[in-house]
Amino acid sequence: MAKTMLSLLAPAALALFAAGPALAAPNVVATIKPLHSLVAGVMQGIGTPDLLITGAGSPHTFSMRPSDAARLEGADLVFWIGPDLETFLTGPLDTLAADATKVGMMAVDGMSILPLREGGLFEAHAHGEDEDEHDHDHDHDHGHGDAHIWLDPQNARLMVAAIADALIAADPDNAATYNANGQALAADLEALQGEIGAEMAEIRDRPFFVFHDAYHGFEHRFGIAATGSFTVNPDIAPGAARLTEIRAVVAGADAVCIFAEPQFSPQVIETVAEGTGARIGTLDPLGAEIADGPELYFTLLRAMADSLSDCLADV
Repeated sequence: MAKTMLSLLAPAALALFAAGPALAAPNVVATIKPLHSLVAGVMQGIGTPDLLITGAGSPHTFSMRPSDAARLEGADLVFWIGPDLETFLTGPLDTLAADATKVGMMAVDGMSILPLREGGLFEAHAHGEDEDEHDHDHDHDHGHGDAHIWLDPQNARLMVAAIADALIAADPDNAATYNANGQALAADLEALQGEIGAEMAEIRDRPFFVFHDAYHGFEHRFGIAATGSFTVNPDIAPGAARLTEIRAVVAGADAVCIFAEPQFSPQVIETVAEGTGARIGTLDPLGAEIADGPELYFTLLRAMADSLSDCLADV
Protein backbone atom coordinates (compact mmCIF):
# COMPACT_ATOMS: atom_id res chain seq x y z
CA MET A 1 0.00 0.00 0.00
CA ALA A 2 2.75 2.45 0.99
CA LYS A 3 4.67 1.56 -2.15
CA THR A 4 1.64 2.36 -4.29
CA MET A 5 1.17 5.75 -2.65
CA LEU A 6 4.85 6.60 -3.04
CA SER A 7 4.81 5.70 -6.71
CA LEU A 8 1.89 8.07 -7.20
CA LEU A 9 3.44 10.89 -5.18
CA ALA A 10 6.93 10.82 -6.66
CA PRO A 11 6.06 11.69 -10.28
CA ALA A 12 3.73 14.45 -9.13
CA ALA A 13 6.40 15.96 -6.91
CA LEU A 14 9.04 15.83 -9.64
CA ALA A 15 6.73 17.37 -12.21
CA LEU A 16 5.72 20.15 -9.85
CA PHE A 17 9.34 20.91 -8.98
CA ALA A 18 10.21 21.18 -12.66
CA ALA A 19 7.19 23.32 -13.48
CA GLY A 20 7.42 25.71 -10.54
CA PRO A 21 4.39 26.82 -8.49
CA ALA A 22 1.23 24.81 -9.06
CA LEU A 23 -1.39 26.37 -11.30
CA ALA A 24 -5.09 26.37 -10.49
CA ALA A 25 -6.77 23.04 -11.14
CA PRO A 26 -10.01 22.74 -13.07
CA ASN A 27 -13.21 21.98 -11.15
CA VAL A 28 -13.67 18.24 -11.53
CA VAL A 29 -16.56 16.00 -10.46
CA ALA A 30 -16.47 12.19 -10.43
CA THR A 31 -19.61 10.17 -9.76
CA ILE A 32 -18.69 7.00 -7.85
CA LYS A 33 -15.92 6.27 -5.38
CA PRO A 34 -13.79 3.89 -7.51
CA LEU A 35 -13.80 6.32 -10.44
CA HIS A 36 -13.14 9.25 -8.11
CA SER A 37 -10.14 7.35 -6.76
CA LEU A 38 -8.60 7.01 -10.21
CA VAL A 39 -9.28 10.67 -11.02
CA ALA A 40 -7.76 11.71 -7.68
CA GLY A 41 -4.66 9.69 -8.49
CA VAL A 42 -4.18 11.44 -11.83
CA MET A 43 -4.82 14.87 -10.24
CA GLN A 44 -2.48 14.32 -7.30
CA GLY A 45 -0.31 17.37 -6.71
CA ILE A 46 -2.64 19.62 -8.70
CA GLY A 47 -6.07 19.41 -7.08
CA THR A 48 -8.76 17.17 -5.65
CA PRO A 49 -11.89 16.14 -7.55
CA ASP A 50 -15.34 16.39 -5.98
CA LEU A 51 -17.17 13.12 -5.32
CA LEU A 52 -20.84 13.16 -6.24
CA ILE A 53 -22.05 9.92 -4.58
CA THR A 54 -20.48 9.88 -1.14
CA GLY A 55 -20.31 7.35 1.68
CA ALA A 56 -22.31 4.19 1.11
CA GLY A 57 -24.44 5.78 -1.61
CA SER A 58 -25.28 3.78 -4.72
CA PRO A 59 -25.71 5.07 -8.28
CA HIS A 60 -28.79 2.86 -8.50
CA THR A 61 -30.66 4.67 -5.71
CA PHE A 62 -29.05 8.13 -5.69
CA SER A 63 -31.21 11.25 -5.53
CA MET A 64 -29.54 14.57 -6.20
CA ARG A 65 -29.63 17.33 -3.60
CA PRO A 66 -29.21 21.07 -4.26
CA SER A 67 -25.56 20.81 -3.22
CA ASP A 68 -25.01 18.08 -5.82
CA ALA A 69 -26.63 20.22 -8.49
CA ALA A 70 -24.30 23.07 -7.51
CA ARG A 71 -21.27 20.81 -7.94
CA LEU A 72 -22.36 19.93 -11.45
CA GLU A 73 -23.09 23.55 -12.32
CA GLY A 74 -19.58 24.55 -11.27
CA ALA A 75 -17.78 21.68 -12.97
CA ASP A 76 -15.32 22.05 -15.83
CA LEU A 77 -15.07 18.26 -16.18
CA VAL A 78 -17.46 15.48 -15.17
CA PHE A 79 -16.24 11.88 -15.14
CA TRP A 80 -18.93 9.20 -15.04
CA ILE A 81 -19.34 5.57 -16.05
CA GLY A 82 -22.24 6.23 -18.40
CA PRO A 83 -26.03 6.24 -18.70
CA ASP A 84 -26.21 2.48 -18.13
CA LEU A 85 -25.05 3.02 -14.53
CA GLU A 86 -25.81 6.61 -13.47
CA THR A 87 -29.23 6.84 -15.09
CA PHE A 88 -30.12 9.74 -12.79
CA LEU A 89 -27.51 11.91 -14.56
CA THR A 90 -28.71 11.69 -18.15
CA GLY A 91 -30.87 14.80 -17.84
CA PRO A 92 -28.85 16.87 -15.33
CA LEU A 93 -25.64 16.54 -17.36
CA ASP A 94 -27.33 18.29 -20.28
CA THR A 95 -28.81 21.04 -18.12
CA LEU A 96 -26.77 21.60 -14.97
CA ALA A 97 -23.41 20.70 -16.53
CA ALA A 98 -24.16 21.99 -20.02
CA ASP A 99 -20.79 23.76 -20.33
CA ALA A 100 -18.69 21.02 -18.75
CA THR A 101 -16.74 18.37 -20.62
CA LYS A 102 -18.40 15.03 -19.92
CA VAL A 103 -16.24 11.90 -20.08
CA GLY A 104 -18.11 8.58 -19.98
CA MET A 105 -15.90 5.61 -19.21
CA MET A 106 -18.03 3.04 -21.04
CA ALA A 107 -17.40 4.99 -24.25
CA VAL A 108 -13.60 4.79 -23.96
CA ASP A 109 -11.98 2.95 -26.87
CA GLY A 110 -10.93 -0.60 -26.05
CA MET A 111 -13.05 -0.89 -22.90
CA SER A 112 -14.02 -4.49 -22.12
CA ILE A 113 -17.80 -4.45 -21.64
CA LEU A 114 -19.26 -7.86 -20.98
CA PRO A 115 -22.86 -8.88 -21.69
CA LEU A 116 -25.33 -9.11 -18.87
CA ARG A 117 -25.71 -12.63 -17.53
CA GLU A 118 -29.29 -13.81 -17.75
CA GLY A 119 -30.86 -17.23 -17.77
CA GLY A 120 -29.73 -20.37 -16.03
CA LEU A 121 -28.98 -19.51 -12.40
CA PHE A 122 -28.64 -15.77 -13.03
CA GLU A 123 -31.80 -13.87 -12.20
CA ALA A 124 -32.68 -10.92 -14.38
CA HIS A 125 -35.57 -9.60 -12.30
CA ALA A 126 -36.96 -9.57 -8.79
CA HIS A 127 -39.17 -12.42 -7.63
CA GLY A 128 -42.59 -11.52 -6.37
CA GLU A 129 -43.74 -9.24 -3.63
CA ASP A 130 -40.74 -9.81 -1.37
CA GLU A 131 -38.58 -7.56 -3.53
CA ASP A 132 -41.00 -5.32 -5.41
CA GLU A 133 -40.38 -2.30 -3.22
CA HIS A 134 -36.78 -2.96 -2.33
CA ASP A 135 -34.78 -4.24 -5.30
CA HIS A 136 -33.26 -0.83 -6.03
CA ASP A 137 -29.88 -2.34 -6.74
CA HIS A 138 -31.36 -4.51 -9.48
CA ASP A 139 -33.95 -2.46 -11.33
CA HIS A 140 -31.54 -0.47 -13.45
CA ASP A 141 -31.22 -1.19 -17.15
CA HIS A 142 -27.68 -1.73 -18.39
CA GLY A 143 -28.68 -1.37 -22.03
CA HIS A 144 -25.17 -1.79 -23.41
CA GLY A 145 -23.81 -4.52 -21.16
CA ASP A 146 -22.49 -4.87 -17.63
CA ALA A 147 -21.66 -1.34 -16.47
CA HIS A 148 -19.46 -2.38 -13.52
CA ILE A 149 -16.41 -1.95 -15.73
CA TRP A 150 -14.07 -0.57 -13.05
CA LEU A 151 -13.76 -3.97 -11.34
CA ASP A 152 -11.49 -5.12 -14.17
CA PRO A 153 -8.08 -3.48 -13.51
CA GLN A 154 -7.23 -3.65 -17.19
CA ASN A 155 -10.27 -1.46 -17.82
CA ALA A 156 -9.04 0.80 -15.02
CA ARG A 157 -5.81 1.38 -16.93
CA LEU A 158 -7.83 2.52 -19.96
CA MET A 159 -9.87 4.74 -17.67
CA VAL A 160 -6.72 6.34 -16.27
CA ALA A 161 -5.45 7.11 -19.78
CA ALA A 162 -8.80 8.70 -20.71
CA ILE A 163 -8.83 10.70 -17.46
CA ALA A 164 -5.31 12.00 -18.06
CA ASP A 165 -6.13 12.94 -21.67
CA ALA A 166 -9.24 14.87 -20.60
CA LEU A 167 -7.41 16.69 -17.82
CA ILE A 168 -4.54 17.62 -20.13
CA ALA A 169 -6.98 18.97 -22.72
CA ALA A 170 -8.74 21.06 -20.06
CA ASP A 171 -5.59 22.14 -18.21
CA PRO A 172 -2.56 21.95 -20.53
CA ASP A 173 -0.39 23.97 -18.15
CA ASN A 174 -0.32 20.99 -15.79
CA ALA A 175 0.07 18.37 -18.52
CA ALA A 176 3.42 17.10 -17.23
CA THR A 177 1.99 16.24 -13.83
CA TYR A 178 -1.13 14.57 -15.21
CA ASN A 179 0.97 12.54 -17.60
CA ALA A 180 3.47 11.47 -14.93
CA ASN A 181 0.73 10.54 -12.48
CA GLY A 182 -1.16 8.62 -15.14
CA GLN A 183 1.88 6.59 -16.10
CA ALA A 184 2.69 5.77 -12.46
CA LEU A 185 -0.91 4.80 -11.78
CA ALA A 186 -1.02 2.55 -14.85
CA ALA A 187 2.11 0.76 -13.63
CA ASP A 188 0.59 0.26 -10.18
CA LEU A 189 -2.60 -1.12 -11.75
CA GLU A 190 -0.60 -3.58 -13.82
CA ALA A 191 1.16 -4.77 -10.68
CA LEU A 192 -2.18 -5.04 -8.87
CA GLN A 193 -3.56 -7.20 -11.68
CA GLY A 194 -0.64 -9.58 -11.37
CA GLU A 195 -0.94 -9.72 -7.59
CA ILE A 196 -4.66 -10.53 -7.65
CA GLY A 197 -4.25 -12.96 -10.53
CA ALA A 198 -1.89 -15.08 -8.45
CA GLU A 199 -4.31 -15.04 -5.52
CA MET A 200 -7.33 -15.98 -7.64
CA ALA A 201 -5.50 -18.89 -9.27
CA GLU A 202 -5.92 -20.76 -5.98
CA ILE A 203 -9.74 -20.68 -6.01
CA ARG A 204 -10.72 -21.28 -9.64
CA ASP A 205 -13.65 -23.62 -10.26
CA ARG A 206 -15.08 -23.09 -6.75
CA PRO A 207 -18.86 -22.51 -7.14
CA PHE A 208 -20.35 -19.44 -5.46
CA PHE A 209 -23.43 -17.22 -5.63
CA VAL A 210 -23.76 -13.45 -5.37
CA PHE A 211 -26.69 -11.31 -4.22
CA HIS A 212 -25.88 -8.74 -6.93
CA ASP A 213 -24.35 -9.72 -10.26
CA ALA A 214 -21.84 -6.87 -10.34
CA TYR A 215 -18.60 -8.84 -10.58
CA HIS A 216 -18.54 -10.26 -14.09
CA GLY A 217 -15.60 -8.09 -15.15
CA PHE A 218 -13.50 -9.06 -12.14
CA GLU A 219 -14.37 -12.73 -12.59
CA HIS A 220 -13.60 -12.69 -16.31
CA ARG A 221 -10.24 -11.00 -15.82
CA PHE A 222 -9.09 -13.44 -13.15
CA GLY A 223 -10.54 -16.71 -14.39
CA ILE A 224 -13.18 -17.30 -11.75
CA ALA A 225 -16.94 -17.42 -12.32
CA ALA A 226 -20.02 -17.04 -10.16
CA THR A 227 -22.47 -19.92 -10.50
CA GLY A 228 -25.45 -17.60 -10.30
CA SER A 229 -27.13 -14.66 -8.61
CA PHE A 230 -30.45 -13.94 -7.00
CA THR A 231 -32.37 -10.83 -6.05
CA VAL A 232 -32.97 -10.40 -2.33
CA ASN A 233 -34.24 -7.45 -0.31
CA PRO A 234 -31.24 -6.36 1.82
CA ASP A 235 -33.44 -5.47 4.81
CA ILE A 236 -36.19 -8.11 4.93
CA ALA A 237 -35.78 -11.88 4.73
CA PRO A 238 -37.65 -13.52 1.82
CA GLY A 239 -40.89 -15.38 2.42
CA ALA A 240 -40.96 -19.12 3.02
CA ALA A 241 -41.59 -20.11 -0.61
CA ARG A 242 -38.82 -17.85 -1.88
CA LEU A 243 -36.39 -19.12 0.76
CA THR A 244 -37.09 -22.71 -0.23
CA GLU A 245 -36.43 -21.83 -3.87
CA ILE A 246 -33.14 -20.04 -3.17
CA ARG A 247 -31.84 -22.69 -0.80
CA ALA A 248 -32.61 -25.46 -3.27
CA VAL A 249 -30.71 -23.66 -6.02
CA VAL A 250 -27.67 -23.00 -3.80
CA ALA A 251 -27.57 -26.53 -2.39
CA GLY A 252 -28.10 -28.07 -5.81
CA ALA A 253 -25.06 -26.24 -7.15
CA ASP A 254 -22.89 -27.33 -4.19
CA ALA A 255 -21.99 -23.68 -3.69
CA VAL A 256 -19.05 -23.11 -1.39
CA CYS A 257 -20.01 -19.54 -0.58
CA ILE A 258 -22.77 -16.94 -0.88
CA PHE A 259 -21.60 -13.33 -1.18
CA ALA A 260 -23.77 -10.43 -0.06
CA GLU A 261 -22.91 -6.71 0.00
CA PRO A 262 -22.42 -4.35 2.98
CA GLN A 263 -26.00 -3.05 2.91
CA PHE A 264 -27.44 -6.51 3.67
CA SER A 265 -28.42 -7.17 7.28
CA PRO A 266 -26.67 -10.19 8.85
CA GLN A 267 -30.06 -11.72 9.65
CA VAL A 268 -31.11 -11.72 5.99
CA ILE A 269 -27.83 -13.29 4.87
CA GLU A 270 -27.92 -15.98 7.55
CA THR A 271 -31.56 -16.78 6.83
CA VAL A 272 -30.89 -17.24 3.12
CA ALA A 273 -27.81 -19.42 3.67
CA GLU A 274 -29.30 -21.58 6.42
CA GLY A 275 -29.29 -25.25 5.55
CA THR A 276 -27.40 -24.85 2.26
CA GLY A 277 -23.96 -25.75 3.58
CA ALA A 278 -22.57 -22.59 1.99
CA ARG A 279 -20.36 -20.13 3.81
CA ILE A 280 -21.15 -16.42 3.91
CA GLY A 281 -18.92 -13.69 2.49
CA THR A 282 -19.17 -10.00 1.64
CA LEU A 283 -18.21 -8.24 -1.58
CA ASP A 284 -18.33 -4.47 -2.01
CA PRO A 285 -18.18 -3.16 -5.60
CA LEU A 286 -18.20 0.54 -4.65
CA GLY A 287 -15.99 0.86 -1.57
CA ALA A 288 -18.84 1.88 0.72
CA GLU A 289 -16.72 1.52 3.86
CA ILE A 290 -13.38 2.67 2.39
CA ALA A 291 -12.09 6.24 2.76
CA ASP A 292 -12.16 8.32 -0.42
CA GLY A 293 -8.92 9.07 -2.20
CA PRO A 294 -6.25 7.73 -4.57
CA GLU A 295 -5.74 4.54 -2.56
CA LEU A 296 -9.41 3.54 -2.48
CA TYR A 297 -9.32 1.67 -5.80
CA PHE A 298 -6.39 -0.50 -4.72
CA THR A 299 -7.90 -1.16 -1.30
CA LEU A 300 -11.23 -2.04 -2.93
CA LEU A 301 -9.85 -4.66 -5.31
CA ARG A 302 -7.51 -6.18 -2.72
CA ALA A 303 -10.40 -6.47 -0.27
CA MET A 304 -12.53 -8.14 -2.94
CA ALA A 305 -9.80 -10.64 -3.75
CA ASP A 306 -9.19 -11.37 -0.07
CA SER A 307 -12.90 -11.88 0.62
CA LEU A 308 -13.18 -14.33 -2.27
CA SER A 309 -10.06 -16.19 -1.17
CA ASP A 310 -11.07 -16.37 2.48
CA CYS A 311 -14.54 -17.73 1.72
CA LEU A 312 -13.69 -20.07 -1.15
CA ALA A 313 -10.41 -21.51 0.11
CA ASP A 314 -10.24 -25.06 1.42
CA VAL A 315 -10.94 -25.35 5.12
